[in-house]
Formats: sequence, C-alpha cells, structure tokens
Amino acid sequence: MLEDRDYMRQSYGRLRWSATLTLVIVLVIAFLIQRFALSPFFTGEKLALSLDGIKQGFVWQLLTFQFLHGGWIHLLVNCWTLYMFGREVEWTLGKAKFLALYFSSGIIGGLFQVLVSFLWPHYFGGAVVGASAGIFGVVAAFAMLFPEQMLTMFLFFVIPINMKAKVLLFISLGITALGISFPGSFGANIAHAAHLGGILTGMAFIRLGGELRRTFWEPFASRKRKRELIKAVSIKIPQWPRAKVDKPADVPEEEFISREVDPILDKISQHGIQSLTERERKILEAARNKMAKR
Repeated sequence: MLEDRDYMRQSYGRLRWSATLTLVIVLVIAFLIQRFALSPFFTGEKLALSLDGIKQGFVWQLLTFQFLHGGWIHLLVNCWTLYMFGREVEWTLGKAKFLALYFSSGIIGGLFQVLVSFLWPHYFGGAVVGASAGIFGVVAAFAMLFPEQMLTMFLFFVIPINMKAKVLLFISLGITALGISFPGSFGANIAHAAHLGGILTGMAFIRLGGELRRTFWEPFASRKRKRELIKAVSIKIPQWPRAKVDKPADVPEEEFISREVDPILDKISQHGIQSLTERERKILEAARNKMAKR
C-alpha cells in the first residue's frame, strides 16, 4: 500500500499540513453541518446537483454538491479513498495543482452528470451529492503517474486483491461504462456519469499538463527539494555490502545528481524503493552523505 513507501513516511523534520488532509477535514465538517444544521429540503433543492437546479441558474451546485454526502458510510469511503491516493498525488503535483485537479474533476464530473440527466431524465434525473467525482479524478491521476504501483484493494471490504494502479483505472472505467449503459440495474443510486467525468478529467489533467513527461520531478525542481527527497529515500536504506560506485566528491554536486541520482529517483516514483539494485541504493547513500557534509 501507499504507506509502505519509505519516502511517504518521512516528515522531513517537521509536520506539514497537506491539502489532502485539509479536504478530508472539510468534508467531515460539511457533513456535520448538512446533517445537523441544514434541512433536507434546503440541501436537496439548493445545494445538491440536479438538472432542474442548473436550469434555474443554481450554478453553485457544481461546487456545493461535492461537499454533501448521503450518509456516514458514503462519507467514510470517500474520505478514506481521498486520503490514500491524494497524499502521493499532492506530493507529486504540489498543493496548487492538486487542488486544481480535485475541483476541476468534481466540476466536470458534475457537468457529465447533468448532461446524462438532460439526455435520459427518466434514469438520471435525480439530485446528486458526494465528493466521488473529484476523488475519481485523483485516483485516475495516481494511476497515470504511477501505473505499475501495486495496490491492495478489498473486495466487499473483506477479500484482499492485489492489482496494479493501471488495472484499477481500467476497472473503474469499465464500471462507469456499465453503470451508464445499464442504468438502474448496475449500481443503482450511483452517479456513474459524474465518476466518468472525474476519471477522464484526471487523465487529461496529467497528460495535457505534461506530468507524464516530468512524472515526479516538478516538486523537486529546486536544489533544496532534491536534497530533501534524497535524504528521505535514503535514510532507511539497510546497510548492504559495499558496492563500487563513483565517488561523489570527484564531481560537482549538480552533475552527480543529474547523472546518477535523477534516474534512480524516477525509478522509485515508477516502481517503489524496493525495486532499487544494490548499486543504486549505495549511490543514494553516497549522495546523502555528501549533502550531510555541506
């Protein structure tokens, strides 16, 4: 799982308040307000997303519906999924891009739902609530950034199944397609069109934003952030037998990082730190030691 990756467990020496955790807290607070302070009529008519509401000019519903939920289980599943996938996507993209990804996926997913409500009002005409569209955008972005990352999913919340992130993306696309093609008989009361819109937005956000080419590098473009990453992924590397590597003292730091370290960090982002060879681990250790002497 994501928490098993070494660099995800590092705090870099101090607590950092993430946008992912902030969103989870906001969703919980919004649900409490929805449950105990707002009337169901007001929530359904003014805040939940519906074709009738958009026709009346309630465009804010494209945002407000993302903060409402149908119950505690709905809220908990969404918050857990956002927390598990959002941390690493945020870490890769940065807070600003992560929030842009999340809310654009939610809004475009809402527009997809409104569109199918207009085309097939008999099947999709009801009001919609939930953060799922934005969260599916985050999950799709994760799968695009780390397609080979192994995940452990739980079928019926009990049976563990291991799969690659890209497989999860294909399954999600398949489920949404079936849900739209066979409304009412496959996942009734689920906003499949909103999920599909979120998934496609997440995929487009990564591809059109050039993140597949940079994948992992933008958050570490500065010299300081590269040093932080090297320290994070090196600090818990076990002491392997000595392997012959180029001495970093013989070359300038920037050249050493560009030539030796950058490809290793790219490999970690794609396959995890467990994929490193003995020589690659030693290179990271050497780089960390060199920085510690500065």
